[in-house]
Amino acid sequence: MHKPCARALPDLLEDAENALSFDFRTLLDDLWKDLVHFDERAAEMDKKVRALANNEPAAKRLLSIPGIGPISATAILCAVGDGKQFKRGRDMAAWLGLTPKQHSSGGKERLQGMNKRGDTYLRTLLIQGARSVLEVIDKKTDPRSQW
Repeated sequence: MHKPCARALPDLLEDAENALSFDFRTLLDDLWKDLVHFDERAAEMDKKVRALANNEPAAKRLLSIPGIGPISATAILCAVGDGKQFKRGRDMAAWLGLTPKQHSSGGKERLQGMNKRGDTYLRTLLIQGARSVLEVIDKKTDPRSQW
């Protein structure tokens, strides 16, 4: 439990002087137990995702990319697989809705709007990962960060 109100709940339930009714106290106690159970389940699932990401070679390669963590790496693998259906990275980005769709013919390039029809969850993970990288990039001195 990391939220202040969640940590204060056991003390609130034990305080007999706070004028909470018996029924309400029972309801809060049941909800508290549910919250503890779901936190434990979330921690278990987090461990499983980390183990999967660390045991899968393709996920390990994705983890080497700044801004990609275990959840993003496993989500990319689930959504994209080996990625052979895309000719280049830009095609995957367009599929995700991160870049404009490109229709070119006869040497004439035509860019359409960004449709955002791809995997919304995956797109959100990638955008959040990029934002986290940009937040710390000014503190780093390695060549990639300076670029």
